[in-house]
Amino acid sequence: MASSTKQPTIRVAVTQHEPIWLDLEATVDKTCHLIAEAASASAKLVVFPECWIPGYPAWIWSRPVDFDLGVKYVENSLSIDSRQMRQIRDAAATHQVNVGLGFSERDGDSVYIAQALIDEKGEIRMQRRKMKPTHMERTVFGDASGSCLAGVVQLADGGPRVGSLSCWEHIQPLLKYYTLSQNEQIHIAGWPPLDPFMEGSPGFWSMTAEGCRSLSQTYAAEAGAYVLHCAAILTETGIEAMKTKGSPIMGSPVAGSSAVIGPDGRLLKTAESEDEQLIIADLNMAEVTKTKTFADAGGHCKSEGLGDDAYCSGELTNGVTADSRPDMLWLGADPTSKPTVRIAKPEI
Repeated sequence: MASSTKQPTIRVAVTQHEPIWLDLEATVDKTCHLIAEAASASAKLVVFPECWIPGYPAWIWSRPVDFDLGVKYVENSLSIDSRQMRQIRDAAATHQVNVGLGFSERDGDSVYIAQALIDEKGEIRMQRRKMKPTHMERTVFGDASGSCLAGVVQLADGGPRVGSLSCWEHIQPLLKYYTLSQNEQIHIAGWPPLDPFMEGSPGFWSMTAEGCRSLSQTYAAEAGAYVLHCAAILTETGIEAMKTKGSPIMGSPVAGSSAVIGPDGRLLKTAESEDEQLIIADLNMAEVTKTKTFADAGGHCKSEGLGDDAYCSGELTNGVTADSRPDMLWLGADPTSKPTVRIAKPEI
């Protein structure tokens, strides 16, 4: 997929903040304030973490069922066609900033881990859902459909191509390949609050702040794209709201771990402290081109036969499309017709 990027640089803002837990209205207000703050710093793209609105449901890692919090979570999740989404879109248009939003999407009485790209005119250019929620997330969130695979769009006026994935979607090789093969130049990696690694902890290193940042750095090197690694903060306020005190996951305060990662995988910029702040960075698109001239996994370095543009666009033979099985991007099946083989009945 060709790129026609005309803007040599773009200034971005990566949030490192805490939501107003389980409060849709207040978190939307904070979102709009941060959009204005990013604009005042001359940023043209501001990004938010996984389930920023109304905060990540941390209690799921402490207990599988909490009826009261479950109901409150759905009631404070964000609908695409809601007044609150209109408020965010208006803020993007007013301040002429592109917004990469992570949120819990309410659809009826069901919720989904969702991401949207709102352009500087306030139009929703991309909306997607996490293909398969991770482990205990499935007690709250539903799966996505194949239409959510198209997560990369080009910003207006010849801007860069921007894509998004959420949390442990960054360990899904086929999903990663599909996304980077759309000639991604900036990737938004949305994450929840991430506990630091503790020696002797029974949990996985790959779920810690260090492990998840490593996954984002790996994605940057694989895609040859900048990665905006965005993770929320968790304080005692959130722990009290989610009732997770003492839990091995999100049971203690979690500092921010947001970062900007270069297209070769190196850390370019991290927060100046563990407190709330915007991480501002100027991204030079020539660095993406330079990296991809050496290795472009979705272009000249692509291994033919491991996936193709026809499949990625949902245009397969025999009436099969990407929407048919979103969990299997390509099965290695030969679509060409074969002659029928008939075995003669033995004479008796």
